[in-house]
Amino acid sequence: MKIDLTETTASKVNKALVQGRRTIGTPAIGMVLTLVIVTDEENAYDALKAANEASREHPSRTLVVIKRVSRSPRDRAKARLDAEVRVGADAGTGETVVLRLYGEAINHAQSVVLPLLLPDAPVVVWWPVNAPVDAARDPLGALAQRRVTDMYTAENPLRELAERAEAYSPGDTDLSWTRVTPWRSMLAAALDQLPCKVSEVEVEGEEFNPSVELLAMWLADRLNVPVRRLLSAGPGLTAVRMETDCGPVALDRADGSLATLAMQGQPDRNVALKRRDTAELLAEELRRLDPDDTYASTLKYGVDRLGEPERAQTPLAARAAESADEPVTSAADAAEAADSAEAKSAAKAKAPAKKSATKKADSKAAPKADSE
Repeated sequence: MKIDLTETTASKVNKALVQGRRTIGTPAIGMVLTLVIVTDEENAYDALKAANEASREHPSRTLVVIKRVSRSPRDRAKARLDAEVRVGADAGTGETVVLRLYGEAINHAQSVVLPLLLPDAPVVVWWPVNAPVDAARDPLGALAQRRVTDMYTAENPLRELAERAEAYSPGDTDLSWTRVTPWRSMLAAALDQLPCKVSEVEVEGEEFNPSVELLAMWLADRLNVPVRRLLSAGPGLTAVRMETDCGPVALDRADGSLATLAMQGQPDRNVALKRRDTAELLAEELRRLDPDDTYASTLKYGVDRLGEPERAQTPLAARAAESADEPVTSAADAAEAADSAEAKSAAKAKAPAKKSATKKADSKAAPKADSE
């Protein structure tokens, strides 16, 4: 069910929500949180679709805040609010309100959202694009216990990482960090099986992908070893290789779906490591509403400590290439080579003796011919 409201107020939106629930026969509220999505008109559809899919696991009231830029100075001076209320099958398992703000209302979005929050329920704010650097100081971010951003949409992810580290507040998180959760789980499980010490790590992935940087920073922070950042064609993260005193450990994913885990003394294993869509990432973030201390420690490690990404051949790969290029010589081959070398040297020694004998024979024949 959809209810359209033009030039409305937050009070009228609340009345429309109650009316919609009574119309479809579900007056009770069974939602566990309020999800506020701050986006533009271009990305509103995709963000709302992901939120509706995530609401199957987390029933919530979803408030979509779309700030519409007015063209004329007269329209920019006039505040206006249009709303679209969705309940029932059109809103997943919760309720959805699409708020379009015009004019002066853009600068006071928190005043529009505050009366629509569920009472005594946590608030999560998500910026699919154009997130503020300091989300905790944003007027809408200040209303939330959890603030979700996505650095993958930033123009310069490396600079964004550094700025987010300086402005971090408990409750901040990013979908780029959520994307590496399966990688972290797989690598931690692999190291738990080997009582070995890691000496060197290589993280390989596409350029301008903050998830690759975050995984490298997490490994460097937790293992306290040098981590080398390598570039590949993608998609996303492609490989993590660790050198340990028990042998190399490698997790390679070339196709973005299936990965191969290789460990010393064990057969190679195929593991599912597919790239997840936005709805799955958002659902994971909504499972926890407390501060993520691991993300904070990783973010504050500093992306500048990793150095510039490299395209050259790495020491681990060069070592493997050298061992592959070296010919494997058996004992029989070595003996045969020694015999051939000895035969060649003997032939060289006999050649001058034969030549001197020929010269002596010619000198004896010459006087005989003269005497005749």
